[in-house]
Amino acid sequence: MVATVLSMQVRIRHLFVWMSKYRPGAAIADLRPADLDAYQTYLATTVRSAWQRYALRTAVAFLWRYRTTLGARALSFDPRLTEYWSAEPYPGKRTENATSRIPEAVHAPLLVWSIRFVDDFADDILNGIDLWRVRRSQGTAGDGRPGLTWGQAPALIRDYLSRARFAGRPLPGKDGRVNLSAIGRAVGCAPLALKPYQAELAELAVELGVSEYADLNQTISGRLDGEPWIEGFRTNPVERDSLSTMSLLLQTACYIVIAFLSGMRDNEIKHLRTGASKIVADSQGTPIRWVVHSLAFKGEEEAAGVPATWVVGAPAARAIAVLERLALVSGASSPWLFAPLLTGPGRGSGARNTNEALTVGGTIHALNRFRDWITRYCEERGRSDGIPDHNGQPWRLTTRQFRRTLAWYIARRPGGAIAGAIAYRHHSVQMFEGYAGTSDSGFRAEVEAEAALARGQHLLEMTERNEHLRLGGPAAGEAHARLTEFSSNGTFAGTVQTDPRRFLRLLKARGPEVYPGRYVTCTFDASKAQCHNSASAPDLQTCQPMTCRNVALTADNRDAWRAEVALIDADLAQRPELPPVLADRLRQRRARILELVNGESDVSPD
Repeated sequence: MVATVLSMQVRIRHLFVWMSKYRPGAAIADLRPADLDAYQTYLATTVRSAWQRYALRTAVAFLWRYRTTLGARALSFDPRLTEYWSAEPYPGKRTENATSRIPEAVHAPLLVWSIRFVDDFADDILNGIDLWRVRRSQGTAGDGRPGLTWGQAPALIRDYLSRARFAGRPLPGKDGRVNLSAIGRAVGCAPLALKPYQAELAELAVELGVSEYADLNQTISGRLDGEPWIEGFRTNPVERDSLSTMSLLLQTACYIVIAFLSGMRDNEIKHLRTGASKIVADSQGTPIRWVVHSLAFKGEEEAAGVPATWVVGAPAARAIAVLERLALVSGASSPWLFAPLLTGPGRGSGARNTNEALTVGGTIHALNRFRDWITRYCEERGRSDGIPDHNGQPWRLTTRQFRRTLAWYIARRPGGAIAGAIAYRHHSVQMFEGYAGTSDSGFRAEVEAEAALARGQHLLEMTERNEHLRLGGPAAGEAHARLTEFSSNGTFAGTVQTDPRRFLRLLKARGPEVYPGRYVTCTFDASKAQCHNSASAPDLQTCQPMTCRNVALTADNRDAWRAEVALIDADLAQRPELPPVLADRLRQRRARILELVNGESDVSPD
């Protein structure tokens, strides 16, 4: 692959740069084992990552492997047979996802603004593009030239001026000067036909003023805090509020929503076509889920990809629908939803782009441009919901971070709702279901790794707050013993924030079989487990807390049960009364909950 060739070139160039300083003028054929020992020392002292050192060291072997092709310029010995090669052990297979996740403070407003573009601003942007296309074609002949005759133009020009004066709206223009081309487009005549009216236009410009937004004269329907979210759209493509800019921002917002709320990889998103999203409805016609069809590549033998299906939420489906409308109004001929755009004056990103779809680099640039646009927009309007910096610097977004961040949220399932309205627990079920019948996506493994890390961090917090000394439930004693041993193992101390991947490996190797949940803390023992997945780990979704002997209860677990008791009491107290059978079942459940919560004494600190 081309990418492999390029990466190998970079690694070998690293050797050449070192040689230019260590042995100036020497060729590869002049190197000896002692030279490679020196190179190994150089790598150990200057390259921090063990994996990068391994990659740079491995690249040297290619200078011997291809000795037939290189001839006299090849390395004269096999470096794999020298002490140089074995001086540092193989770093091992990387099993954890090393991609940085987007910090919560950055991600939440980023997703909020993306959904605002999709749900609240998209209609204005799409209507503006459509209005521009109509304005360009209005009153023109089939070859694109103005279609009005000289005899028709004066009456229409007079009518335009009268309507502008009556409405009191500004004339199209900038810096006090009238834009004759814009007025000609509105009238349907050539700018030359307006020359006799320049004096009158100048007087009218003084009276009414001029505005770049008057070219389209569009009414903005989208609202933000009860006010129009933008004054209008300019036709100059270099402006921040031009149609070209806004169409690119809308496309980027759709990418963010789809990437985060589907878990799809960048190449899977870029292969979305028109009609990719389908609605699955129940017998009453109510949508119950949205599925997306694209191509999957990872782990597949077919280089062209294989068809795959993802189950997504409604926001992602709406983003796809917006992309389809954007492609339609912009006149795109490509079937790909993320093709370079041809919108507005200047034709947006498609003006000089020959790619069928946006590249990864182009998308990363667009993501960070979107971030900067939102930041400046909020600063100019004194808003406090912009995208904040992280550690004093704007967070650099990449395409791989969304999948990683989604796995983090699913694993932790925060109690609140992110982005105002999206329930991540619901999305976790959708993600697993959506990936179950597709290719080797690896998403389930990512979520499971995140869940394990979240569990370890939770257990450490429990022991630091001495919660393991105040447990209840049938398995309180066993949970206390396991967590006490866990907290006394100094290997885990201080590793949560400094090196989460190493902590995850340690947790898998020596972590306690204790699994915190909302209602119970499972002290897993397969011989006693009553959940469905009782072979190797508990399934808290199918837990039978009233009868399982693996159940321990923390203070948070008790609070959750007492909240349910309060809901049952409210149901029993409602009028009219519940049916007798239902009321009796609720009373039985209430009694069993109180027996579980209050029936076992706490673990003594002794």
